Amino acid sequence: MRRIPALILLALAFPARAEESKPVFEGAGGDPRISVSQPESTSQASGGYSRSIEPSLGPFGDPLGLRPVLKQRGVEYSLTYVADLLGNPVGGVRRGAAVEDRLNLRLNLDLERLAGWEGGTVHANAYFIHGTGLSRYYVGNLLDVSVIEALPASRLYVLWFDQQLFDNTLGLRIGQQAADTEFFVSQTATLFVNSTFGWPAITGLNLPSGGPAYPLSTPAVRAKYVPGGGFSLQVGLYDGDPAGANRPGDDPEAQRLNRTGTNFRTHDPALVVAEATYAYNTEKDAHGLPGDVTLGGWQHFGRFDSLRFDNTGLPLADPNSSGIGRPLRGNAGIYAILDQTLYREPGKDDEGLGVFLRAAWSPTSSSLVDAYVDTGLAYKGLFEGRDDDTLGLSLAYARISDEARRADADTIAYSGIPMPRRRAETVVEATYQAVVVPGFTVQPDLQLILRPGGGIANPRLPEAGRVKNAAVLGLRATIQY
Repeated sequence: MRRIPALILLALAFPARAEESKPVFEGAGGDPRISVSQPESTSQASGGYSRSIEPSLGPFGDPLGLRPVLKQRGVEYSLTYVADLLGNPVGGVRRGAAVEDRLNLRLNLDLERLAGWEGGTVHANAYFIHGTGLSRYYVGNLLDVSVIEALPASRLYVLWFDQQLFDNTLGLRIGQQAADTEFFVSQTATLFVNSTFGWPAITGLNLPSGGPAYPLSTPAVRAKYVPGGGFSLQVGLYDGDPAGANRPGDDPEAQRLNRTGTNFRTHDPALVVAEATYAYNTEKDAHGLPGDVTLGGWQHFGRFDSLRFDNTGLPLADPNSSGIGRPLRGNAGIYAILDQTLYREPGKDDEGLGVFLRAAWSPTSSSLVDAYVDTGLAYKGLFEGRDDDTLGLSLAYARISDEARRADADTIAYSGIPMPRRRAETVVEATYQAVVVPGFTVQPDLQLILRPGGGIANPRLPEAGRVKNAAVLGLRATIQY
């Protein structure tokens, strides 16, 4: 409980406005920045690095003067520290509070500067995770209230080699990778604290070990083709189970099986993710407002257990059932994304109002969530004198599949005990990211969790009915160096 108050005191010690450092306009997902309301900082894996707190620290920012020397030679590093204080005073499995934090260390090697290898880059990313997850221990919901929630660990996240070819129109990447850094990304949605606005629940709950996404990644090959005119096409081939847990969902056991991120599994059935994007009105003299449209999908080639029937054809709820799910082949889905600027402040490139919309459908029988949609608005620079602050409101909805609901009905019928049937989980989030100085943000956050777990019975008090709707209050502090 000591980290968050210390960061608040540090925020108060800084002046409201410090000497500005020029932002690096790097879009989330590794794409050109199209969202005027992409925030100053984000803890999502796809988020683009913007500014460092280094200039505000004066002589303590880089006391040995190493950073510019290393950068000139092709070596760049950055650190991001994120700390969350979250609590649910209302609803959930039980009321409580949790502190969690994560230190992220990135290293980027430009091989052309280092060794004369044209177009080559090596990138590594490691996480140092601490604290307790509010969703896991208190709220009991499916859409984790914090994107940094994970079991405490020190782990390698990604380690890859990227080669640019044909005048940078084709990029080939091989190594330990995560799909959530590049696929299914909305730049505007990177403002929000809830995990589903990064790697959506429809993939995180349906794919083995949650899929190749925070905090797990897997060996992969990714190709990205950018022919120009705003078009891009990318496809990734991943090992389909980052931990070998052989069961879908963000299971803590999966993180324990791959505690350091160095399992480097290569023999599991494959996962393929592909998407095509068209970005428009990105030129400086464009008459319209910028935005992009993305269509994508995934196919997992592994075996999954039926949510309803055993391997003999009986319902799993039947007392005579073997308890072993009937094997099903594969899991698949499609998705679409819209990121659109609605209003841009006159004379500004990165201030204004943006909207995002993402929708996905996964009709396969192995899916716990078969339909998903999220949407939201974010405004950067709304208040006078607070040009870099970002205000946002969002909503996400994850529908429990018909197969899972029928399994609930079977359980009620065979047990004779009245209990809730799962339907869907919804989260509404309002947040405000305030820039104390460039590279240091403080972010109050409010979330409403409707029908936690999709509407499950409270595991601590089953006779009390469904887990009550929860209100989550939080404060996030982020430092980028």
